[in-house]
Amino acid sequence: MKTLATGSTIGMLGGGQLGRMMALAAAELGFKVHVFTNEIDGPTEQVCNAVTHADYDDKKALLEFANKVDVVTYEFENIPVETVNVLTGVINVFPNAKVLEVSQDRLTEKKFINDLGIETAPFKDVSTLEEAEEALKDIGYPAVLKTRRLGYDGKGQAIVKNEDDLSSAWKQLNNDSIIIEGFIPFDIEVSVVAARGQDGEVVCFSPVENNHKNHILDLSIAPARVEDEILNDAIDKATKIINELNYVGVLTVEFFVSKDGPLLRVNEIAPRVHNSGHWTIEACPTSQFEQHIRAVCGLPLGCVKFSGEARMTNLIGDDIFQYYELLKEKGASVHHYGKNESRPGRKMGHVTRLFPSIG
Repeated sequence: MKTLATGSTIGMLGGGQLGRMMALAAAELGFKVHVFTNEIDGPTEQVCNAVTHADYDDKKALLEFANKVDVVTYEFENIPVETVNVLTGVINVFPNAKVLEVSQDRLTEKKFINDLGIETAPFKDVSTLEEAEEALKDIGYPAVLKTRRLGYDGKGQAIVKNEDDLSSAWKQLNNDSIIIEGFIPFDIEVSVVAARGQDGEVVCFSPVENNHKNHILDLSIAPARVEDEILNDAIDKATKIINELNYVGVLTVEFFVSKDGPLLRVNEIAPRVHNSGHWTIEACPTSQFEQHIRAVCGLPLGCVKFSGEARMTNLIGDDIFQYYELLKEKGASVHHYGKNESRPGRKMGHVTRLFPSIG
């Protein structure tokens, strides 16, 4: 375990809004942030101390970057594994490359989770339309076809309700590395934002209830409105996952809660701070962003207890034009990510509202 002194520099791979909020949290703790990104004028760059613009496979730029920072972390899960491996040879990188190898491939991820004795949706790995037809005889309709890699916010997936849908869905994905998942008629989606320090301490935030629009998170409610037994089980499962990965930092586990079959099934894991944890900035003594910085810098993890209820709403696309009206709302905490162009489906900011009691 290595504790960094205040004034040290944290290297951040990725320049999006999650990096921006981590950089702000790092500054409050007395640390600097140097971002490595292939994006110009991204959200993190606007609030950090230094920036390197380069591709993630530029080994020379990566090594020069490593010489200017004291530890490295990342703010999105599609960082190439080889990028982390290059840096790990010369500097501590948290989280480690193992979690990327697991989480970047949906098949590997589901096998990893099942090997821990934790349920997921039934699944099959297929590479041809004919294999998909055969797999669906076992899994049944409806089902979800997903590319094994590079899918998020509904990208890289298609729902098939019957045999007639299959051919068009296969053409839509245009990929020969596909996982087919049985469709789970879940009652609610819950996520657990967990943190693990370099010393192995694990602290979990209260599980959150998530509601989506067009496959993108719209509203998160904390605590999730399910029985305490389910909340505690979700925390136990997230703790088991984060420990098995020997993880350092914040990791999020998404669950389907269903009255039919197993109560909890893991949907996916995200090796980073998470959209469903933004409410922690206002609601908890230690936000998910500060917690991640504490972990990667070798500091004690902070307190995450809160009372009442928190609701976080994403501002997606043109929702950001509500910004000035939202600023007039008493009790609303409004966050703008500094993106200069609004596009459909693009996360532009969020607003959090706190309530003294659970509604």
